[in-house]
Amino acid sequence: MKFPVALNAFALPAARSRALIVAMAVLLAAWSQWQGATVADEWLRDRFLRWQASTEAETRLAMVDVDERSLAALGPWPWPRERLASLVEQLLGPYGARGVALDLVLPEPADAGGDTRLAMLAQHGPLVLPHAFDFNGNLPLRVGQLAGGTAAAAPAGALAASGYIANHAGLARARHIGNIGFIPEQDGVIRRLPMHTWFDGRRYPTLSLALLDCCGGPAPAAAARGPVGGMDGDGLRRLPYSRSWDAYTVIPAAAVLDQSAPPELLHNKLVLVGSSSLGLSDRVATPLSASTSGLLVHAAALTAQLDIRSGRAPAPWPGRAIAVLFALASALLLAHTLPRLTALLNVALLLAATALWLGLAYLLVPHDSLFAITGPLQANLLLLAAGVPHAWQQSQRHSRRLLGTLRQYVADAVVDELLRSNLADPLAPTHCEVTTLIADMQGYTQHVAGLPLEQAAELTRGFLECLTAPVLAAHGTLDKFTGDGLVAFWGAPLPVAGHADQALDAAAAILANLRRFNQERARRGLAPVRARIGIESGRAMAGDFGSSARSIYTAVGDSVNVASRLETAARDLPYDVIIGPGTAALSRHHRLQHIGQATLRGHQHETALYTLAGVAPAEGPP
Repeated sequence: MKFPVALNAFALPAARSRALIVAMAVLLAAWSQWQGATVADEWLRDRFLRWQASTEAETRLAMVDVDERSLAALGPWPWPRERLASLVEQLLGPYGARGVALDLVLPEPADAGGDTRLAMLAQHGPLVLPHAFDFNGNLPLRVGQLAGGTAAAAPAGALAASGYIANHAGLARARHIGNIGFIPEQDGVIRRLPMHTWFDGRRYPTLSLALLDCCGGPAPAAAARGPVGGMDGDGLRRLPYSRSWDAYTVIPAAAVLDQSAPPELLHNKLVLVGSSSLGLSDRVATPLSASTSGLLVHAAALTAQLDIRSGRAPAPWPGRAIAVLFALASALLLAHTLPRLTALLNVALLLAATALWLGLAYLLVPHDSLFAITGPLQANLLLLAAGVPHAWQQSQRHSRRLLGTLRQYVADAVVDELLRSNLADPLAPTHCEVTTLIADMQGYTQHVAGLPLEQAAELTRGFLECLTAPVLAAHGTLDKFTGDGLVAFWGAPLPVAGHADQALDAAAAILANLRRFNQERARRGLAPVRARIGIESGRAMAGDFGSSARSIYTAVGDSVNVASRLETAARDLPYDVIIGPGTAALSRHHRLQHIGQATLRGHQHETALYTLAGVAPAEGPP
């Protein structure tokens, strides 16, 4: 079978399979953007959020904490409602807070005086009371009396609740109610909040939104941009957690009650009141820490809403589209490099693309809460697991096919270099500068006449070995054997700068081999043999010029014809090696002797003839 035809038939399925792998990688990256966040996605996003969290002080809000210190100073929980009422009154009165939101549900009435004061504050003042809605649906949870909310016939983007823990009936006339219920992820981490909850025909905002609606003032035009990334399909919104916990002002409740807290920490601030006490069991896991007060989650939500209102929220970026385009670019790049680079270099390229994507994803996280970080990583993994081994397998098959054909013509060192160059079709015809060497035995017919078949074959094999070994040792390409001689050339299939000198090296080595060959023949009483060698350099076309029935790699051109004429001219000259002017002009490492001029067959003008200076001719009949 003709080698290039077979090679092209082999390359087409390989190209199709590479295209299939690339398409699968891109589709995997695209599918991952809409199939939901994986554990790996959440793990990476949590780390990015933790590294990016700003330590800049959050001056727009403050938190009042019923902490261990306050419980130790004022007594264990539950506190008298008089004390809670006094805490709220201190915040709204002497300290001048803009509004207060409680992260403490009061499902049972207590001291009447305190409950009455809290009810009045909730009905007429900037105080937000909480409900804790339940979303599990396991138990028909109905504790306390619902209040607040707005009528809504359908959820319309709100998350439907299955139950609730509300405040007691005495607080049911509160004007502002906010939900403090969480929905942890499967690993227990609070990453998203239901910004609105729907229950029994009414919608309820989350605590931070209720506080803003109550006391945040009118939303500026910047708020129209909306939150980064938008709402998840299940009615939850991912919290950006843009501030570290150290950025928030946390004041012990005891310091407010005894008025030892600095007024500037609370004046004109939105205040969240809750507890970090382990005894009150309000501890949750967040991307920023494994255990923190649930109050800080609402603080993070309030910061996000304030950033949106003030126009400080990061501008939305199309993270999903960027992820898919990045995966497409990586896959197309690999489709180009897989058949051209080694497996190790392709792996390194994939690792570099992975590192680049992680850097880009790090920048994207604040701007898009919905894109899947692992999408391009999964695509790269598929390319690594399927694309690189497939390319390696194709390369090995390609190499075996090359070896089977090229070693018929080319020295091992040239084959190795061809494999390293990874050419798609190294035997395809091409124009190149070559040096051609043609050699045969002077008087072959007379030498073998009358010899038994075995002796004639032995002479032929021994003579051809004297010619062949130097050609291959000098990295030549063996074109063909001509019965009692051969044709070889240098400069193809790989270009070689010193092809003329390589051919002359081979010629000198052939003469040395023949001297040793003739010495052995003389010891056996046999006549010496003589080689005729013609060498010329010039432009030629080298490649596979065979048919579908038989492959032949050869060089054709005027310089090849001149080398043949020079080999023929050697029979009439006392020199074994006749060198043409093209080779003489290119030789840099050999000393040549000008031996005259001759008009070669097919040429109108005389051609200058040269031979190797200082090289004794092999003995043999003239």
